[in-house]
Amino acid sequence: MATVSPYRQARPDEVNFDDLMRPQVEYLYRLAWRFTGSVADAEDLVQDVLLKLFPRTQEMLGIQKLRPWLARVLYHQYVDSVRQRARSPALELVADTEGEDDPLDTLPSAAAGPEEQVEQSAWRERLVAALGQLNPEQRAVVAMHDVEGYSLEELETMLETPLGTLKSRLHRARQRLRALLPMEPFSGGKRVNP
Repeated sequence: MATVSPYRQARPDEVNFDDLMRPQVEYLYRLAWRFTGSVADAEDLVQDVLLKLFPRTQEMLGIQKLRPWLARVLYHQYVDSVRQRARSPALELVADTEGEDDPLDTLPSAAAGPEEQVEQSAWRERLVAALGQLNPEQRAVVAMHDVEGYSLEELETMLETPLGTLKSRLHRARQRLRALLPMEPFSGGKRVNP
C-alpha cells in the first residue's frame, strides 16, 4: 500500500517550472542564507536545488503544500553539501566573508534614529555569528522553527526526523545561543540613570 504524501494537490498542467518556482525563489534564498550564513553559499545551495528540481516539474505540479516541500528539499541538499564539504580533501582557504551583503540589512527598518540602527546592526552581527557556531542540524531547526515559523510537527514531516530529536536539537541550539549571546537586563537606551 503506497503512502499518500501530505504535500499533494492538483495544479493546472499548463504551469511551467518558471511559473511554479518564481514566487518561491526569494523564500528559498532567505532560508538557504539562514542555513549557511553566507550569500555565496546560499546562492549556490538554491541553484543546486533548482537544478535538481527542474526535471521534476510534473511531479511538483501535484504537490499541495509546495513551500514546506521545497524547504525539505533545500534542507536535505544543505545537509548533503555539508557532508560533502566535510569529506572533501580540499580546504576552504577563504573563510572571510567580509564585504558580503547581509540580506537582513535590506529589510526596511522602523528604527527612529541612527543610534538604534547601529545597535540593531551590532545585534544582528552578533546573532549571525552565534548562529554560525551552531552545528548544521541545529542551525536549520532554529531557522525553520524560530525564524520561518514552522511547527515542530510540520518539521517532523518535512525533515523526516523524529519529534523528540527535533525538540532536543532546538533545545540545545537555544541553550547554545543563550551562552553565546548573553543578554543585558536593559538595552543601552533603557537604562535608568541615577
